[in-house]
Amino acid sequence: MLEELARIAPEADLESLAPAGDLRDELDIDSMDHLNLMIALHRRLGVEIPERDYPRLLSLDAAVAYLRTRGA
Repeated sequence: MLEELARIAPEADLESLAPAGDLRDELDIDSMDHLNLMIALHRRLGVEIPERDYPRLLSLDAAVAYLRTRGA
């Protein structure tokens, strides 16, 4: 997850990322960057992430929990 976040927001300080914070606010990314993150996670992990579930992956904690339930 962190490697893909680093690709999406290379200037971001991922070590100071609040685990429960909204990734869009924490990393100053827009909706297109968030979509690119969903695509990157799908490619890397082989996990289908339906568009309706994108809001469930708005924080680092939530994304990791979601991906774990999907077998990643």
